[in-house]
Amino acid sequence: MKKKPLLSFWQLWNMSFGYIGIQFGFALQNSNLSRIFETLGAKQDGIPALWIAAPLSGLIIQPIIGYMSDRTWNRLGRRKPYFLTGAILASLALFILPNSPALWVAAGMLWMLDASINITMEPMRAFVGDMLSDEQRTQGFAMQTFFIGAASIVGSLLPYLITNLLKVPNTAPEGIIPPSVRFAFYTGGIIYICAILWTIFSTKEYSPEEHEAFNAHETDAAAKEGDDMALDTKKYYTSGFLYLIIGLIATFIVYHYDWDKALYILSIAIGAYGILQLVTAQLFVAGQRAGLVEIIYDMNNMPKGMTQLALVTLFTWFSLFAMWIYSTNAITSTKYNMKVDKATVTVMQNDIKSVLTQPTVDAKTKNEFGSLQDDINEINKYRPNDNPVTISVNLANHYSDSTNKVFSASDKAELTRVTKQYNDGADWVGVLNGVYNGVAALIAFLLPLFAKKITRVKTHVLCLFAGGIGYISMYIFNDPKLLIISMIGVGIAWAGLLTFPYAILSSIVPQKKMGVYMGMFNYFVVIPQIVAAAILGLFVRTLFNGNAIWALVMGGVSMLIAGVLMLFVKDKKEAL
Repeated sequence: MKKKPLLSFWQLWNMSFGYIGIQFGFALQNSNLSRIFETLGAKQDGIPALWIAAPLSGLIIQPIIGYMSDRTWNRLGRRKPYFLTGAILASLALFILPNSPALWVAAGMLWMLDASINITMEPMRAFVGDMLSDEQRTQGFAMQTFFIGAASIVGSLLPYLITNLLKVPNTAPEGIIPPSVRFAFYTGGIIYICAILWTIFSTKEYSPEEHEAFNAHETDAAAKEGDDMALDTKKYYTSGFLYLIIGLIATFIVYHYDWDKALYILSIAIGAYGILQLVTAQLFVAGQRAGLVEIIYDMNNMPKGMTQLALVTLFTWFSLFAMWIYSTNAITSTKYNMKVDKATVTVMQNDIKSVLTQPTVDAKTKNEFGSLQDDINEINKYRPNDNPVTISVNLANHYSDSTNKVFSASDKAELTRVTKQYNDGADWVGVLNGVYNGVAALIAFLLPLFAKKITRVKTHVLCLFAGGIGYISMYIFNDPKLLIISMIGVGIAWAGLLTFPYAILSSIVPQKKMGVYMGMFNYFVVIPQIVAAAILGLFVRTLFNGNAIWALVMGGVSMLIAGVLMLFVKDKKEAL
């Protein structure tokens, strides 16, 4: 077997440069999409449903694109045709989305953007596995981590920079996206396509003959394809019906008990997987050996090391989504003074009651004051004896308004102070997000050195422990500035989880199926996202008495569990 040549630093740089474009797309989406949806008239409680595009598109598209790219060879290369296709579509979506005339157009463009990013991203990960020898893969994925961290910071700040440096307005008439946001998306679209083109023209893929020479003949079940596959149709029929029944029962339970609608994705996915098992068995009996048959076969024959990594990834990404969902609420409510005298809350409660009991109240007012009543109910349920008591920014904003006649000027000044405390805290959360991305970018170049010294598995264990401790310390530290220390730990974990799982995975899976298995690995990123969105709210309400900081502690515990599980992962390279 011929050994792949070692690549220089700048060759590694060029190979992963396209990730700047991908991360610009993600950063602009994550920072501005809710703002765009609200501008176009989306209700706050309906925004999560619009965001479901990201996990769903990744769940469906990445394995399919991975399977196709494993089998693509043309003048442009193996993975490059998908880089280019995804980049063109994503750039178009970034140009069109901020000019959406209606909410449904913006939602459609979000689906197009997410699908296009996934078309680009999955082959980019497989690309590193294709091009690098095992001893350089940690460096290759660490380079991607650097670009992810750096581009996340700049991409998130882009509207702010355009407003403050170029003096482009960040306000617009009702229903119109501000010019600063539009120009940020245009800039992102140009950067996306240019970064991908840089990688396409600066890096040459190996030919099929070279790949054959580099990779030894693999004989394990995961590597089999075509007529070599041994598929037990009886087992597929049995498991297919079982998954289908479980999916139907789970869907009924979610409906009957009115659980979070995000759980429908999981329950329906279980049933759909059962149907795919049944269809696969039938196609196999009919003589089909490619396409769906091979994808489902590969899914059922994942290498053992991949299943071990998958379990680690489930707990790790659950932690991340806990932070992304609850960090603003947790930090503003516990590290900033959002408390007022209980008598103020009583006045609010009486005013809300008087408005809602009016026989002629219109629908808009009823919705507005219904939301305020929900905030009062939360105070009465979770903080009935607190005085002073923490209130929501929703209540503070409403009753500090100059047109409101319920409170005196001095009371309004106090409520304005609460609003400012919230905004200061939310701004600080943005800074903290920049800290952990910056730490990830900086530490990315150190990870390969540690991995070489103490192995990839042990280095990732240390990264996860640092992240878990960082999460839990957010509960301990009262001074918001000390949370920078917490975010250093989170940044170390972020760098590790963007580097080591993919580096190890690329050593475990069959080289000729790198794309499809990289795509399937995304399931274990998406599933905890859906679970976190569905159950964390329930936990905060029922177990944590409405205190969101405990969701971060739970995330820390989850990351520590991931660190322990990582100890049992067998890195194929280290096992040899």
